[in-house]
Amino acid sequence: MSDTGEKDIMTTIRGLIDEEHTLRSDPEGLDDEERRRMQEVEVALDQCWDLLRRRRARAEYGQDPDDTRSRPASEVEGYRQ
Repeated sequence: MSDTGEKDIMTTIRGLIDEEHTLRSDPEGLDDEERRRMQEVEVALDQCWDLLRRRRARAEYGQDPDDTRSRPASEVEGYRQ
């Protein structure tokens, strides 16, 4: 697996998690703009985790993880948990 690709994704994930924690830490709750941003952060996190899982799966099966691209939010958000 491309260590650089995985490190970049993990850096993005950490940044998004930090932003999510900052948004959630406001004791007065979120205003409309903050709620909108929280939703964007949650979608971006889902896309990053999906990309990371698929890259790791490709590497496990001897395929090039760098050929993996992020899926659109509409596809990633449609998964059942």
